[in-house]
Amino acid sequence: MRGHLDGLLMAVLEQGPLHGYAIITAVQQRSGGVLDLRTGTIYPALNKLERLGLLTSSWESVGERRRRCYQLTDAGRRSLAEERTAWREFTTAIGSVLTPGAEPWSAT
Repeated sequence: MRGHLDGLLMAVLEQGPLHGYAIITAVQQRSGGVLDLRTGTIYPALNKLERLGLLTSSWESVGERRRRCYQLTDAGRRSLAEERTAWREFTTAIGSVLTPGAEPWSAT
Protein backbone atom coordinates (compact mmCIF):
# COMPACT_ATOMS: atom_id res chain seq x y z
CA MET A 1 0.00 0.00 0.00
CA ARG A 2 3.00 2.24 0.31
CA GLY A 3 2.49 5.21 -1.96
CA HIS A 4 -1.24 4.60 -2.41
CA LEU A 5 -2.67 5.37 1.02
CA ASP A 6 -3.49 9.00 0.18
CA GLY A 7 -5.50 7.93 -2.85
CA LEU A 8 -7.36 5.28 -0.86
CA LEU A 9 -8.31 7.78 1.84
CA MET A 10 -9.44 10.40 -0.65
CA ALA A 11 -11.45 7.81 -2.61
CA VAL A 12 -13.53 6.80 0.41
CA LEU A 13 -14.06 10.46 1.31
CA GLU A 14 -15.34 11.22 -2.18
CA GLN A 15 -18.88 10.23 -1.15
CA GLY A 16 -18.93 12.61 1.81
CA PRO A 17 -17.44 13.32 5.24
CA LEU A 18 -16.37 10.44 7.47
CA HIS A 19 -14.63 10.05 10.81
CA GLY A 20 -11.49 7.94 11.22
CA TYR A 21 -13.08 4.63 12.15
CA ALA A 22 -15.64 4.98 9.33
CA ILE A 23 -12.77 5.58 6.89
CA ILE A 24 -11.02 2.41 8.06
CA THR A 25 -14.29 0.47 7.74
CA ALA A 26 -15.00 1.86 4.27
CA VAL A 27 -11.55 0.88 2.98
CA GLN A 28 -11.91 -2.58 4.47
CA GLN A 29 -15.40 -3.08 3.00
CA ARG A 30 -14.51 -1.72 -0.44
CA SER A 31 -11.45 -3.98 -0.58
CA GLY A 32 -13.46 -7.06 0.34
CA GLY A 33 -11.62 -7.26 3.66
CA VAL A 34 -8.17 -7.41 2.08
CA LEU A 35 -7.04 -3.98 3.30
CA ASP A 36 -7.09 -3.54 7.06
CA LEU A 37 -5.78 -0.09 7.96
CA ARG A 38 -4.72 0.82 11.46
CA THR A 39 -5.46 4.10 13.22
CA GLY A 40 -1.73 4.70 13.60
CA THR A 41 -1.49 4.58 9.82
CA ILE A 42 -4.42 6.71 8.73
CA TYR A 43 -4.34 9.63 11.18
CA PRO A 44 -0.88 10.87 10.18
CA ALA A 45 -1.93 10.55 6.53
CA LEU A 46 -5.19 12.41 7.15
CA ASN A 47 -3.31 15.18 8.96
CA LYS A 48 -0.85 15.45 6.06
CA LEU A 49 -3.66 15.63 3.50
CA GLU A 50 -5.31 18.35 5.57
CA ARG A 51 -2.06 20.35 5.78
CA LEU A 52 -1.79 20.06 1.98
CA GLY A 53 -5.30 21.48 1.59
CA LEU A 54 -6.71 18.27 0.12
CA LEU A 55 -9.02 17.65 3.09
CA THR A 56 -10.77 19.73 5.70
CA SER A 57 -11.87 18.48 9.09
CA SER A 58 -14.36 19.48 11.74
CA TRP A 59 -15.41 18.18 15.11
CA GLU A 60 -18.73 16.39 15.40
CA SER A 61 -20.49 15.43 18.63
CA VAL A 62 -22.22 12.08 18.92
CA GLY A 63 -23.80 11.84 22.34
CA GLU A 64 -21.03 12.76 24.74
CA ARG A 65 -18.30 11.70 22.33
CA ARG A 66 -16.56 14.02 19.90
CA ARG A 67 -14.96 12.82 16.74
CA ARG A 68 -13.15 14.51 13.91
CA CYS A 69 -14.75 14.21 10.47
CA TYR A 70 -12.79 14.64 7.26
CA GLN A 71 -14.02 15.87 3.90
CA LEU A 72 -12.44 16.32 0.47
CA THR A 73 -11.79 19.84 -0.76
CA ASP A 74 -11.97 20.83 -4.43
CA ALA A 75 -8.18 20.48 -4.54
CA GLY A 76 -8.60 17.01 -3.03
CA ARG A 77 -11.04 16.02 -5.78
CA ARG A 78 -8.55 17.17 -8.43
CA SER A 79 -5.76 15.28 -6.67
CA LEU A 80 -7.91 12.14 -6.51
CA ALA A 81 -8.55 12.38 -10.27
CA GLU A 82 -4.78 12.60 -10.82
CA GLU A 83 -4.21 9.62 -8.50
CA ARG A 84 -6.72 7.58 -10.49
CA THR A 85 -5.05 8.45 -13.79
CA ALA A 86 -1.62 7.58 -12.41
CA TRP A 87 -3.00 4.29 -11.01
CA ARG A 88 -4.53 3.28 -14.35
CA GLU A 89 -1.25 4.03 -16.15
CA PHE A 90 0.73 2.09 -13.54
CA THR A 91 -1.53 -0.98 -13.59
CA THR A 92 -1.60 -0.98 -17.39
CA ALA A 93 2.19 -0.86 -17.57
CA ILE A 94 2.63 -3.61 -14.96
CA GLY A 95 -0.06 -5.71 -16.64
CA SER A 96 1.80 -5.40 -19.93
CA VAL A 97 4.90 -6.86 -18.30
CA LEU A 98 3.24 -9.58 -16.25
CA THR A 99 0.67 -10.76 -18.80
CA PRO A 100 2.15 -12.79 -21.65
CA GLY A 101 1.00 -11.54 -25.05
CA ALA A 102 -0.39 -8.29 -23.70
CA GLU A 103 -0.21 -5.25 -25.91
CA PRO A 104 2.79 -3.07 -25.04
CA TRP A 105 1.87 -0.04 -23.02
CA SER A 106 2.31 3.36 -24.58
CA ALA A 107 2.42 6.72 -22.81
CA THR A 108 1.18 8.49 -25.93
